[in-house]
Amino acid sequence: MIQTIEWKALPRQKGKKSEVKQNRMKGLIPAEVYGKGHPNLSVYIQKKALLSRPRGNFLINLLVEGDPEPKLCVLKDIQYNYLGDEPIHVDLYEVTSGVEFDIEVPVEFVGKAKGVEKGGIFEAHLHSIVVRTEPKNIPERIVVDVSNLDIGDVLHVRDITPPEGVKIMTHGDEVLAVVAEPEEELAEETTEGASA
Repeated sequence: MIQTIEWKALPRQKGKKSEVKQNRMKGLIPAEVYGKGHPNLSVYIQKKALLSRPRGNFLINLLVEGDPEPKLCVLKDIQYNYLGDEPIHVDLYEVTSGVEFDIEVPVEFVGKAKGVEKGGIFEAHLHSIVVRTEPKNIPERIVVDVSNLDIGDVLHVRDITPPEGVKIMTHGDEVLAVVAEPEEELAEETTEGASA
């Protein structure tokens, strides 16, 4: 079952840049909360909560000061500064329990492809896919065993068996991973082709 964590948030008024700057110095990050059938909301969240978030997907019980009802959200996007090392803005997508929605899920490849043991090169083409599911069924990640992949084999999205209650929305013909031929063999074939 997907992990649910709790974040506290403070209401935020849009358009006050000086306030945003002051609150960033206090360890607060501006965030937008939105979702189908839910009103948009501007808040501040704790930077330390964001940095200590779990890996993969998770649900957030967002407790907004002054609002008695927690909001159930997923982390949609994080914007970073120009150096790419400091989060400056966050998007949270509010979901409804029992209602399906689309979400990006990380793909984790496990096992050592048998083609790699023969000298082949494993190449991952996709590191995430989009699925449609209810909040309670969100996978933290999709685990794909690649140990049976031989040299020249191609793994497509359609080869994934999704967990119960989860529908894969990424096109089935999309390539997940391949085991390419060793570079030496490719170079030899190129040389032979050129000499012929």
